Amino acid sequence: MQALDYIQSNKDRFLEELIDLLKIPSVSADSKFKGDVRKAAEFIQKKLMDAGADSADIVETAGHPIVYGEKMLDEKLPTVLVYGHYDVQPADPYELWDSPPFEPVIKNERIYARGACDDKGQMYMHIKSFEALMSNNELPCNVKFMIEGEEEVGSDNLEAFVRENKEKLAADVILISDTGIIDNDNPSITVGLRGLSYVEVEVTGPNRDLHSGMYGGAVGNPINILCDMIAKLQNEKGEITIPGFYKDVEVLSDEQRAQMAKAPFNLDHYKKELDIDDVKGEEGYSTLERTGIRPTLDVNGIWGGYTGEGAKTVLPSKAYAKISMRLVPNQSSEEITKLFTDHFMSLAPASVKVKVTPHHGGEAAVVSTGSVGYKAAEQAMTDTWGKQPIPMREGGSIPIVALFQDVLKLDSILLGFGLDEDAIHSPNESYGLFNYYKGIETITMFYKHFAEMSR
Repeated sequence: MQALDYIQSNKDRFLEELIDLLKIPSVSADSKFKGDVRKAAEFIQKKLMDAGADSADIVETAGHPIVYGEKMLDEKLPTVLVYGHYDVQPADPYELWDSPPFEPVIKNERIYARGACDDKGQMYMHIKSFEALMSNNELPCNVKFMIEGEEEVGSDNLEAFVRENKEKLAADVILISDTGIIDNDNPSITVGLRGLSYVEVEVTGPNRDLHSGMYGGAVGNPINILCDMIAKLQNEKGEITIPGFYKDVEVLSDEQRAQMAKAPFNLDHYKKELDIDDVKGEEGYSTLERTGIRPTLDVNGIWGGYTGEGAKTVLPSKAYAKISMRLVPNQSSEEITKLFTDHFMSLAPASVKVKVTPHHGGEAAVVSTGSVGYKAAEQAMTDTWGKQPIPMREGGSIPIVALFQDVLKLDSILLGFGLDEDAIHSPNESYGLFNYYKGIETITMFYKHFAEMSR
């Protein structure tokens, strides 16, 4: 294909454009970046038009905008709907970055910046693949783009857009690059994602901060109590103790678990990469199973009292924590949130008051490996990697995938190219240049095979 030659000859420009996008601090969770989030949307809109879209519009929502674009060649041809997001996680704590998070740096054949992999780098591969196909008159099917700015805060407004625009979004398959592969020697395609329930808890004791000498030991300390309540959410076997939590959990057969175990995984390398002496999790399951097919509960942040420099002997009035629960197929995020709330409240002693605030959530999703879309992705990756990819379940969540299944009646092909070492959501996030370019090539081949297999 001439498009592949075009990609090779324009690699430097493709990277320069990604750098420009990564410089925009489009943090959806922090209102002080609202203008930058819009600036990123405008950047995507322009690049879609430059690449050859018939139209590309910034669609307003109650929150951050959605960029919708399309190229309709012929209604008789199959249609691919591309989904991605241009918003990024907060970069805090900034002091842990080796270089400023919104000043991209290239070293060791990787680009370091917030959003490099999740999801600007992976999303932008689709626009460059589209450009390569359009520039060489090789686009074999219709393409629609739906790029949102709220994925990192739950995609609340995207759901309304999808439900209100089912006809506009009609397609034959949805293509998403917001996942990863095993490693660059072992390509894989994600066929399962976990759901999510995310809450914030607040524990209140006395009506003001107190002197810990005068009141310590006589008044309940919200931080101590919060830690004790959190500790009771799991037992010594790593099982979550919320009544009813496992009621609807999908249980995989021994045969299915044996298939998962065939994926290459080096536990010693895993521990070395993370600088840990041992792994920890639910008894009776491997590391890959713990992150792919089992639900979890984790504290994502905890704070209260005095945390400044030096000492302040204070008994705090309040303590807080943010807690996420990753869910598996058949678990309802709404039901799990309620079960958590009821149980957490029941753990509180009379010396404190407790408030639970749900943030966002979503359902787990499993994708068929027998569809035309999956087979096209499998062949595309075989072409570019030289070996057949392994189907894998991933521990992360893309809540919109389950919504697409429910509303648009379409499976999403999760053709991602990230690696564990990309450190998404963490300081020093990065994305390999090999993966960026290989992703553009693989997406280009996907269009070719999907059009041919859809005839």
